[in-house]
Order: sequence, then structure tokens, then C-alpha cells
Amino acid sequence: MGRQAWWLYVLECQGGVLYTGIAKDVDTRFEAHRKGAGAMFTRLNRPVRILGRALLATRSQALRAEFALKQLTRAAKLAWCERGLQSFVDSRQ
Repeated sequence: MGRQAWWLYVLECQGGVLYTGIAKDVDTRFEAHRKGAGAMFTRLNRPVRILGRALLATRSQALRAEFALKQLTRAAKLAWCERGLQSFVDSRQ
């Protein structure tokens, strides 16, 4: 993966709700979400922790994986996070 690599990530937010997104640097993005910057959803539902992350080669691949993950139920998302979110990405390739 080159310097253009992107991450797919899942956050647990206040109230137990999940947030799925993509970023070049998950830790920096998480801190931005915690401070109220970024997505409206995370301004209203502050993140508590990072549940999972997976590395993808391009932004396009990350966006496709994000869309696919968002189609899943909460239970399925949590199961993928427990197994390792990278396994979700790898299963799609």
C-alpha cells in the first residue's frame, strides 16, 4: 500500500450507536470526531471508541467497502469488527 492508502473504520458512539467512515488517518479522524469536528452524526453522537479498522489501497476501494458495510445489520457489523474488519475487506476481494 502506498501513501494514498485509505482506512475503513467503525466507531462506537454514545448510546451504543455505530458510525462507519473512511479516512487516511483513523486516529486523527477519531480525535476530530471526539472534538465535534467532521460529520454531523458524530457531533450529535460523540464517539467513545474505535471498534475496527481495515486498510485499503485507494479511496475508491474504501468508499465501496464503506457502502457494503453500511448495508449490514448492526449485529453483522459488530461480528466483522470482532473477527477483524480487515477480514471483511479481504472477503470482498
